[in-house]
Amino acid sequence: MKTHHKSQRLGTEAILPLLFRLSIPGMVSMSVQALYNVVDSLFVARVSENALTALAIAFPVHIFIIALSTGTGIGTSALISRMLGKDNRQGAFLVAQHVITAGLVYGVLSGLAGIFLSESIVSIFTNDPEVLVQGTQYVRILLLGSVFLYVSIIASDIMRGQGNTFVPMLALMIGAITNIVLDPFMIFGIGIFPRWEVLGAALATVISKAISCLFILVVLYGGNNEIKPRLEGFSFDFSILAEVYKIGLPNMVMQVMTSFMIGILNSIVGAYSEVAIAVNGVYFRLQSFAIMPVFGLTQAYIPIIGYNYGAGNTERMKKTVLYALMAGFLITGTGSLLFRFFPVQLMSLFNPGEEMLEIGVHTLQTISIGLFVVGPAIIGATTFQAIGKGLPALALSFLRQMILLIPLAYLFGHLWGLYAVWYAFPASEFIAFVIMILWLGSKLKRVFREMETQQAAPL
Repeated sequence: MKTHHKSQRLGTEAILPLLFRLSIPGMVSMSVQALYNVVDSLFVARVSENALTALAIAFPVHIFIIALSTGTGIGTSALISRMLGKDNRQGAFLVAQHVITAGLVYGVLSGLAGIFLSESIVSIFTNDPEVLVQGTQYVRILLLGSVFLYVSIIASDIMRGQGNTFVPMLALMIGAITNIVLDPFMIFGIGIFPRWEVLGAALATVISKAISCLFILVVLYGGNNEIKPRLEGFSFDFSILAEVYKIGLPNMVMQVMTSFMIGILNSIVGAYSEVAIAVNGVYFRLQSFAIMPVFGLTQAYIPIIGYNYGAGNTERMKKTVLYALMAGFLITGTGSLLFRFFPVQLMSLFNPGEEMLEIGVHTLQTISIGLFVVGPAIIGATTFQAIGKGLPALALSFLRQMILLIPLAYLFGHLWGLYAVWYAFPASEFIAFVIMILWLGSKLKRVFREMETQQAAPL
């Protein structure tokens, strides 16, 4: 007989209210996180455009850290929810043990990279002495404190896999709000703090992540949770991490590709103007307002899909996929409209000079053309991952960012100049979206048919 746990609501409650209720915490926390990304840049923009450029150069490094964290976390959440759907609590416990250990190892390795490689990384994108110094300061501090980000994201996904999205929301909000509060004090030297400028922004980020990490660990180990990972008696089993990354690796690689993509785009637009690098950084931070709520939605979507896939419930899976695709379209569609009709107001938040404002307005209006399909594309990729079919998600991301976006950006810029570079975004989004819809439809039909066949088979 199965025991009754909180995770069972993933397979029994009405889908739309369940998806809405479980996704609200993630969407709120992701929106707050997006607010932090923008506010961080708003404060740094008051220092100088060079400081904002340094932050833009460091942004791919931040994305890289998040890639390792969320790739591990998504695999963790999907695998734990699937195991709980099969009533395999011991398996879920072992997964949690392994991923916490992985987060600590990533933190040590990133810290070493911060000590020895920071200046080399930043020097790839700029020869400006001031930007080089500021960018190196930010990257070094970020990498040295990255262990807090790794562990907090992974611990949050351990809880999400059990159907608890509220506490991870609180952890993210605590970290983001702390960061927003600390930023002006540590950047501009208010009160007891020296004027640290870009270095202060990095320190505020690391301190806030440490506080968030402490909170989520206290709740994970002290609360009433089904799974509490412990390191006593830990015995490493590579097959467990392999199963986590079978699910999460595509997401990790996709975000690593995003990190490289942003870095390469910085190089492409930087050949025309270093101001364009700052604009690129501003765009990706503003874009987070449009797409981060979709990632919040996936934090509820993955456990629901994973649980019902493990339980063999095809009807609940079909409805969940449909509702999530519609929600993703509405979220990024709203962002598309804001970028299209309010670009001056959005760019003006960042204290731009005349050149930066002109480039920025064109950038936002151009990219807005394809932004509304990004939400459904994220849901589609996440669906592949939630059912353990990560290769299509990885292939689609590689197609969009490396096969389409980067070559098109270079080609358009070479043929028609800087302003044409941004048209590569909507072109690549539309092509990849059409391929995703066709591929996802075919894969889900096959999966549902197999599940229904298994259910109909005699015991």
